[in-house]
Amino acid sequence: MQRTYTVILEPDEEGGFVVRVPALPEVCTQGDDEQDALANAQEAIELAIEHRLAEGEAIPAEQHPRVREVTVSVAALSTP
Repeated sequence: MQRTYTVILEPDEEGGFVVRVPALPEVCTQGDDEQDALANAQEAIELAIEHRLAEGEAIPAEQHPRVREVTVSVAALSTP
């Protein structure tokens, strides 16, 4: 059986990417580049599912997160 999950890759300040999986909130990993991050995400997802099965927990279905942009006004900082 195969499952597909959405992963969110966020650039890390120190380089590479941090990866989160909305359907599996316990999964958070990283990688030096996108390919490495995705490989680590796949491994982390597999481990999370194995753990859930061992504990008798349900395997969650894919969630389709909605990504939107919100514009806000930011007051200019004045320097003394």
